[in-house]
Amino acid sequence: MSRPLEDVRILDLTWVLAGPFASMILCDLGAEVIKVERPPFGDISRTTGPYQNGWSGYFFSINRGKRSVAIDLQSAEGKELFLRLVEHADVVMENFTPGTLDRLGIGYEALATRNPRVILASISGYGQSGPYSQRPALDIVVQAMGGVMSITGEPGGNPIRPGASYGDLAAGMFAVIGVLSALHEREGSGQGQAVDISMLDTQVTVMENAIMRYFVTGEVPGPLGTRHPSATPFQAFPTADGHIVIALGFGEENQWSLLCAILGVPEIIEDERFETGPKRTRNHAQLEPILAKAFQQRTTAEWYADLLAVGIPCGPVNTVAEVVDDEHIRARRMIQEVTHPVAGTIPIANTPVRMSRSDSGIKGPPPSLGEDTLDVFGTLLGLTAEEVAALEGKGIVATRGGPDISRIT
Repeated sequence: MSRPLEDVRILDLTWVLAGPFASMILCDLGAEVIKVERPPFGDISRTTGPYQNGWSGYFFSINRGKRSVAIDLQSAEGKELFLRLVEHADVVMENFTPGTLDRLGIGYEALATRNPRVILASISGYGQSGPYSQRPALDIVVQAMGGVMSITGEPGGNPIRPGASYGDLAAGMFAVIGVLSALHEREGSGQGQAVDISMLDTQVTVMENAIMRYFVTGEVPGPLGTRHPSATPFQAFPTADGHIVIALGFGEENQWSLLCAILGVPEIIEDERFETGPKRTRNHAQLEPILAKAFQQRTTAEWYADLLAVGIPCGPVNTVAEVVDDEHIRARRMIQEVTHPVAGTIPIANTPVRMSRSDSGIKGPPPSLGEDTLDVFGTLLGLTAEEVAALEGKGIVATRGGPDISRIT
C-alpha cells in the first residue's frame, strides 16, 4: 500500500526532540524528510546516549527513515544551495530561537520568494511573538512554566517532571497538525504560510482540565498523585505484588457495586458517604484506605482478571519491559526492529496511526551525517559528483564520507 504523504517533501532543520519528533511522524506517514544538518557534527542528538556500536539510540529512534544532507548555512554558497532546495520542497521545519532564520537570510519571506507554496513550520519555546519569545527553553522549563509540574506528584510534595518529555512531544504533535492543516489549506489557495508552534502554548492547551477548574471553582489545582479531581476511584492502588489502576467515577453505579463485591467490601455499597460518584470524590480520604487495604490482599494479575471479567476499566501499572513484551502491543506492531549496517538491529516504538487503505510506520534506519548529500544535490539541483566534491573540499557540504560523530566509541 502507498503512504498518504508520499508526495510531500520536507526540509528538516530541526534538532534534538520536538522538531525531529514532528518530522518523524510525517516521515512515518510517507513524507520524504531530508534532514539539513551542519557539518561536521550535525544534529547534537547524534551524541546523546545510550549507544549501540557507536550509534546514538536516541538519534536512531527519532530520525528513522529520514535522509540527511550536510550544508553550512552560514556560508553564502551553503545558503544558496539551501534556497535552491526550497524550490523543490513543500515544507521547511525548524526549531531555532525566533529570528535565527532571518539572520541567516533564510526566513519565511526569503523562502516564499523562492517558492510561494512552501510552508515554514517553526517550533520554539515561547513562539515567534510575545515578551518571552527570545528566551531559551527546553522541555522541563515549559512544563514548569505551563503549570504541568505544579499538578504532578503527591499532595504536599515537590513539583515533579513527568517521566516523558511532554513539552517536546506535545509541541511536535501540534506541529504535525499545523503542517497538515497548512498543506490542506494550500490545496485551495495555492499558497504556503508560516506555522508558529510555542512549546509553552502546547502545555497550556494540555492543561485544559486544570485551567477550567481554576476558572470555575476559583481554586488553584495542585498535585493529586494518581487521583482524578472529579472521579473516584480513578487512580492506582498497591496490590500484593505491584499496582493496579481503576477508572470509575463517572456515573457507573452498577460497576461501583461490582467493584465492592469483588473486593470483599459489600458493606460500603450502602454507606451514604460513598453512595454516589460525587460523594465518593468528596469523601475520598475516607474511601481510599478501605479500597487500598482490600487491593493489597491479592496480586495484580488476580485482580485484573476478576475485574475485567465484569467489565470494570482497569489495568496493571506496567514497567517498560512489560510494555514491550505485552502480547497486545506486539499484535499491534508497536515495537519494530530496525536494522542499520553499523548500529545493528534496535527495536523501537512504531507509529500508532493505522489506516485501512494506506500504509504507515517506520520506513528504515536513520541516516549517517550527509549520507544523501550527493544524491539529493544531483537529483534536485543537477550537481555532478565533481561539483559536490569541490563544495565538500571548501567545507560547505559534507557527504557520507565526511565526519560522522554518531560513530563514536
